[in-house]
Amino acid sequence: MNKMIKLAAAIATPVAIVAALPTVASAQATSVAIANPDEAVQKSNAFVLAINQIKITHKATIDQFNARQTAINNEMQPLVTAFQNAQRAPNPNQTTLQTQATTLRSKQEAAQKELNTIYMPVAKAQAFAEEQIYTKLDAAIKSAMTKKKIALVLSPQAAVSYQPVADITNDIVAELNTMIPSASITPPANWQPGQPAAAAAAAPAAPAPQPAKPQPQGR
Repeated sequence: MNKMIKLAAAIATPVAIVAALPTVASAQATSVAIANPDEAVQKSNAFVLAINQIKITHKATIDQFNARQTAINNEMQPLVTAFQNAQRAPNPNQTTLQTQATTLRSKQEAAQKELNTIYMPVAKAQAFAEEQIYTKLDAAIKSAMTKKKIALVLSPQAAVSYQPVADITNDIVAELNTMIPSASITPPANWQPGQPAAAAAAAPAAPAPQPAKPQPQGR
């Protein structure tokens, strides 16, 4: 069972081309470089500071998550062992195996749902910080490209081979550190991953339920 639970709002980046320099400067840029945008975000000062803040602010939740995960693993292990032993037995009863497998799957899904619920505040805080940094990523890539006179940036997966000097990930990190020195880990109450923070802050609160009107009494 994975310890880290990802909620998050994934920022899509093309597999091959990460970014291209604007047309105005392209005539002066001829080099090709490699960059890992996700790595740049995670190495940025804003992200590192946010993770450290989350560990402090949400320590109680993280401790609760870890304790509950350990307890669930201890509860599940005898069931897993029993299922494995039943599989290895001579002429195993397929109906019994199917029942055990169904029980295990059901318990695992319930456990995962419970752990996701516990971890939600932590995952949401991290997703909120990440999205703030990702909003600056495109500008950071283009700025690094301009300074390095790069015409095209590829993801590492798209390159057959390259020298370390061709990797401008750290240059993008430097640009991010300038553009966004820190990121908030406290999303607005209505915020969801993928939603601009301003939109969430402006969203109206749900109306309070109105008391039921008294029914007219019959004579």
